[in-house]
Amino acid sequence: MRFLYFILFFVLKYSLRIFYPRFRSIRSPRELFGRTIYVSNHAASFMDPLVVAALRLPIVFFMTRSDVFTPLTRPILWMSHMLPIFRQHDGVDTKDANEKVFLKCTKVLSYGRNLLIFGEGFTDDKFVRRLKPVKKGAVRIGFSALESMNWKKNVYMAAVGCNYSDPNQMRSDLLISTSKKICLNDFKDAYLENPNKTITEVTKLVEKLMKDQITHVDDIKLTSFHENIMILTRKGMNALHSNLNISLIKRWHYSQKLAIWINNHSVTYQQAIHDLQEQLSNYLKELDRLKINDNHIYEYSVNHKLSRTKELLMMVVLFPFMLIGLAHCGIPYYLVKKFVERTFKRRVFWGSVKLLLGMLLIGLLNIPVIFLFHAYIFPSYWLGFVYYLSIGLFGLAAYTWFRELNSYRQKTNAKKVNLPELVQKRMHLLKEIHRIIPVA
Repeated sequence: MRFLYFILFFVLKYSLRIFYPRFRSIRSPRELFGRTIYVSNHAASFMDPLVVAALRLPIVFFMTRSDVFTPLTRPILWMSHMLPIFRQHDGVDTKDANEKVFLKCTKVLSYGRNLLIFGEGFTDDKFVRRLKPVKKGAVRIGFSALESMNWKKNVYMAAVGCNYSDPNQMRSDLLISTSKKICLNDFKDAYLENPNKTITEVTKLVEKLMKDQITHVDDIKLTSFHENIMILTRKGMNALHSNLNISLIKRWHYSQKLAIWINNHSVTYQQAIHDLQEQLSNYLKELDRLKINDNHIYEYSVNHKLSRTKELLMMVVLFPFMLIGLAHCGIPYYLVKKFVERTFKRRVFWGSVKLLLGMLLIGLLNIPVIFLFHAYIFPSYWLGFVYYLSIGLFGLAAYTWFRELNSYRQKTNAKKVNLPELVQKRMHLLKEIHRIIPVA
């Protein structure tokens, strides 16, 4: 394990668990090594390699787009276990360049290490719950490695699914599911007889395994319909509109079953789905226009009132911690937020880049705190270091305080609108959802 990978392996766990407090891993491998090619979906750009590598045990080497390898970044990426993969529009002879990369991959696998490859090859501009067609590169690397090792060692493949409620939403959900391994050696005879056909068939098998690990909506035009249903039913993995009393695993299964129903019935119920999709969209657009959200309508439908007591209590309790967090993290957070949102036009990059830059900037700027603690508060570097490690929690307190303040303002605004009328619209939509979609 190289130095930077070793550091990030532990540091990222802390930051990611603050970012995704509700995290589950299904069938996570328990071994560090294993000569396995893990093929993952690529739903959230830079966030995907961070969570798969830091929140699971296996040590992996990443396949990373070649254009990020520059004279400046190459040593850093090398220390992070990253290997370049060349694409057609990178302006190089991809066949020759990738042959050299495949040799490095073979070496990694021959030493019993693991590879992590994002089979789709790229991330959608907007986060959606679907899998794009899986490329053949991962399977080709596996068989190439077996040929180089004369089939004397086993090489395995497994599918990994990263399931986010929203990869850019702090304090949201994350579930990582890993399939059972398949042994590529089992396909030796078929491969020797017809390599191209076998690579295609195994790639289709891996693609099926990947779909089983995630929520997959076939038609990208229906992904918003799937999301809007989860908002109203509150049973799925929407980041802001979910019943957190339902376990994350059950909410993930609900999201999958809902997607499967939509995939199987999108043609049969085409008109009904279209009409319901339009009604849901109009309802949510109306809430946006009124600057409220469905949580307020749901709360009013259950309690017949909107209470701001919880928000007030949270703001009172968290106020002193918020001030400490603001002192340590406020300026770095503001600078990172402005830089990322101006520099990266695609929102799918925002969460991961903010996490990494924020972690780095807050960590570096607050190192003097250890010595200031020793000099002015208590003469112990150990306690100073413990306080330094707690800065992330103080930052979380500040984030939570401002989130509660925003919720308080939204509820104040919601009291000015006709909530009973909106409750009736919501109840009607729920009846339509349950009438058309049995699994909902």
